[in-house]
Amino acid sequence: MLRRCLILIFFILVSNHGQGPIIPAAATAVSHQTKKHFDYESFYQEELDKKHKDKSYRYFNNINRLAQKFPRAHTARVTDEVTVWCANDYLGMGRSPVLTDTMKRTLDRYGAGAGGTRNIAGNADLHLRLESELADLHHTEGALVFSSCYVANDATLSTLASKLPGCVIFSDALNHASMIQGMRHSGAPKKIFRHNDMEHLEQLLQSVDPSVPKIIAFESVYSMCGSIGPIRKIVDLAKKYGAITFLDEVHAVGMYGPRGAGVAEHLDYDLNAANPTMGNGSILDEIDIVTGTLGKAYGVVGGYIAGSAYLVDMIRSYAPGFIFTTSLPPAVVSGAMESVKYLKESSAERSLQQINTRTVKSRLGDIGIPVIPNPSHIVPVLVGDAAAAKLASDELLSEHDIYVQSINYPTVPVGEERLRITPTPGHNAPMIDELVHSLDKIWTRYGFKRLDDWSAQGGCAGVGVENAVEPTPMWTDKQLGLDKVVDSQQAASNTN
Repeated sequence: MLRRCLILIFFILVSNHGQGPIIPAAATAVSHQTKKHFDYESFYQEELDKKHKDKSYRYFNNINRLAQKFPRAHTARVTDEVTVWCANDYLGMGRSPVLTDTMKRTLDRYGAGAGGTRNIAGNADLHLRLESELADLHHTEGALVFSSCYVANDATLSTLASKLPGCVIFSDALNHASMIQGMRHSGAPKKIFRHNDMEHLEQLLQSVDPSVPKIIAFESVYSMCGSIGPIRKIVDLAKKYGAITFLDEVHAVGMYGPRGAGVAEHLDYDLNAANPTMGNGSILDEIDIVTGTLGKAYGVVGGYIAGSAYLVDMIRSYAPGFIFTTSLPPAVVSGAMESVKYLKESSAERSLQQINTRTVKSRLGDIGIPVIPNPSHIVPVLVGDAAAAKLASDELLSEHDIYVQSINYPTVPVGEERLRITPTPGHNAPMIDELVHSLDKIWTRYGFKRLDDWSAQGGCAGVGVENAVEPTPMWTDKQLGLDKVVDSQQAASNTN
């Protein structure tokens, strides 16, 4: 009898598969009868209340961009039009016939959807051609297109860092949420270095065994402050300490470089303009992994990575974020490909965008509106308070027909809340005048801090910092063709 009991207990334990203690059904029934069920709706409300309390609750404006009136849009009422000053369609390519005509033809020929994942019926010639264009753009052997760059960053970092044995990730403190999420999903240890602080990064690299795989993850353009990552220095440190580089060029592709490959290409502008091929000796060839988006300067939607053939194939084979999702629709892919090809040849759009950015920064600086100094195309206007930033945004929209979204915590630190302005080639002189005058009125009406006020209290987020060096714009006068304008003006003056 004892032997039979022991055998019975053994089989019960084996069949349980380590799922925890076996609880008698009667005990379970009593528990459900005596305890209240969890109140899910109250939990949801409490979480939202936290957001409202710390002013981080996000309000979505109803903005409908008008293709024929870029950068104009209508609100919930079709008759109410506003000027959009905060879109990430930096070059207005989203309404360009270069894209839209191609997309219409593709839609008529191939239909609306891709039909499946890349593995099952969703791998078309268009996808392969787009990836070839992207690999050529970044001087890499291969590229892989994702549904968004959020997914590209998350999937690539989580897959790569979890596969590399004992991998340690070194992450810039201001990296995007998609990169942070990928690092978390990987389970790999992470060391955060202060933003763009190369001494701190090197100290952290020195603390890790040289034989351990290492990834340095950083961005070229940090979108909320406009700062530029020190790409050359990071590449040098990566080589010195046996790390690979993971560079997010999301806010730079299409915007920088003679062919729009981003900041890495722009650093060797003349070299890449003269010889835009892999192996030309530029820093572009030294980046291990590049990620980019098709949804900002390229005007469509989607993301991608570019790197070695083996790296791309490994991510293609292992990353769930790529494998188990429907591929981008043919029309989207064709539009993205045409945009990439077009901006490889045309610099007119990005040049005008940069000129408009300079104008807006200069005009705002002239009246003391506090622009966070940076060398990029981003115009972050410091407000310094969440409620005030939302008030400024709301009043711009309701009183001046200008849409600029406020940026609050957790996207930026508490006390550094701001308006993020993004000029485009479509913003003309009257639009710039209206923006400057409207901000001036709002700052005066509510007594928001101007540049002198921030200086008096020691500065904040780079604004009003004593003896600070003004950053040099990424685009030079020569690259923008402004040197020729100055020369012609001087010649005309001498003639007169």
